[in-house]
Amino acid sequence: MIRVNGPGVLDFLSKHFSRRVASLRCVHGELRDGGGAVIDDPVVVLSADGGFADINLHGGPWVVASTLELLKRSGFAICDERTIDDVDGATLLEREMIDHLPLAKTEQGVRMLLAQPAAWRAFIDSNPSPDAIGRVLDDPCLDRLLHPPRVAIVGAPNVGKSTLANQLFAQQRSITADIPGTTRDWVGEIANLEGLPVMLVDTPGVRETADPIEHRAIERSREIVTGADLIVYVIDATAPFAPATSSALLRVLNKADRGVPPGLEYDVATIATSGQGVDELRRLIRARLGCADLDPARPRIWTQRQRDALGRGKLKSILESEVLSS
Repeated sequence: MIRVNGPGVLDFLSKHFSRRVASLRCVHGELRDGGGAVIDDPVVVLSADGGFADINLHGGPWVVASTLELLKRSGFAICDERTIDDVDGATLLEREMIDHLPLAKTEQGVRMLLAQPAAWRAFIDSNPSPDAIGRVLDDPCLDRLLHPPRVAIVGAPNVGKSTLANQLFAQQRSITADIPGTTRDWVGEIANLEGLPVMLVDTPGVRETADPIEHRAIERSREIVTGADLIVYVIDATAPFAPATSSALLRVLNKADRGVPPGLEYDVATIATSGQGVDELRRLIRARLGCADLDPARPRIWTQRQRDALGRGKLKSILESEVLSS
């Protein structure tokens, strides 16, 4: 969508759009360049006062580039910076909600974001206690849904890291084999863990190696792990090694069908080849990242402005109506 602002909006549309536009109405027509060639068949919505219009394009990068070039030739300048005031909405919270919708990568993220205006009205009307306000301040869930945390899968070679990663991706992303060192570089991609998107990183097994490519991959994976929000440490039940306990570490005992070593501490047992225990692993990852509860009706914060207002106890300022001027 391209928003066109300024006194030349109506003149531009009369010259290049095939239909007559009307305020606050969706009008479908053809957008033509100066020579009469059709660029696209967008839907155009004119603002109430005619001061700006939204051109909703259907095509790809060429269509967008051609439309911007036509606008520049018609005297418009491209604004590189957009502020929250450029977003429609009756309140600042609604504008923040709409502004962040493109960041939602799962259905649960979209539902939670759309529910926030109503959730905050109900929360404020309930006259919440300081403890209730504190729980909202400490809740990272919606921010996690909009900015996927990084989860690194680590462990010794051939413990089943890549097979486990493929189970979490719900499709094959990493090459697996019963040969140590099969994964020679880290593989990262967004995985949907029952509503929570995470950047899941499958790292090569850490070991001494003479292979320069594998050695560099192991060094790079250490950098990736250092910046991870959560580390999934995979332990082989047939050759166990117990890592230290840490809140940033989730210990997975894989190949649990081959027996569980006595006295070994772990958080969840899995059989990556069959998927057994993977649902529990997804649940634990979500819980460790503060997203055990994805109830969209709960009030959440996802901007620094909201956090600052809530921290000062200014609940109503989160929902104060701020009419957007054209």
